[in-house]
Amino acid sequence: MAKRDGNTGVAPSVIAIVSGGLDSTVMLQWAVSRGSVVEVVTFDYGQRHRREIDSARCAASRLGLRHDVVDLSFLGALYRGGGGALLGDVAVPDGHYADESMKATVVPNRNAIMLSIAVGVAIARKAPMVAYAAHAGDHAIYPDCRPVFASAMDVVARLADWHEVGIERPFVAMTKAQIVRIGSDLSVPMHQTWSCYKGGDVHCGTCGTCVERREAFAVAGVEDLTVYA
Repeated sequence: MAKRDGNTGVAPSVIAIVSGGLDSTVMLQWAVSRGSVVEVVTFDYGQRHRREIDSARCAASRLGLRHDVVDLSFLGALYRGGGGALLGDVAVPDGHYADESMKATVVPNRNAIMLSIAVGVAIARKAPMVAYAAHAGDHAIYPDCRPVFASAMDVVARLADWHEVGIERPFVAMTKAQIVRIGSDLSVPMHQTWSCYKGGDVHCGTCGTCVERREAFAVAGVEDLTVYA
């Protein structure tokens, strides 16, 4: 079931998948800056760090956008403990995304599931495009963030209905530092986004997503206002 906030009354041009993380929040503002009529979809899949949903809600509200939260919280039980560190009892590893241990954070087929639902929403609302924020830094760990996967999903989406829907992935060839620069140029309040997979009161600063986040701000030369433990 989807929980809905806001209603534009205008057919959207983009259905944006926004987790509440840095990448998708910057993508959201980027889409709005291009003049797109955007509606936001966020997924509650029972993730350990589900507080990111509040960040997504905040981002949509700040821009006055319609926002739906889709309940996929049954996935953890359905996967029977095979959902990795984000859905199961496996500890979230510390370290860098280059480390083999970070594969513990893979949620099986997550992006395919989310994209399929978002495409259905786009078909129902007569939107021509779905956008998600996979980027180059994700490719080594997450197979559903690779360009070849995104291209294949785009083909499938366009064939799914007589109302053709494409999948836009504007950051798929970019580094996270480049995304931070775009966020800075667009004055996105990036400190209000949530990355940490451990889901505490503040970012832990040591898990893979926190390490990547800190490095991105440093490489981009942008001040990081995030609070880290």
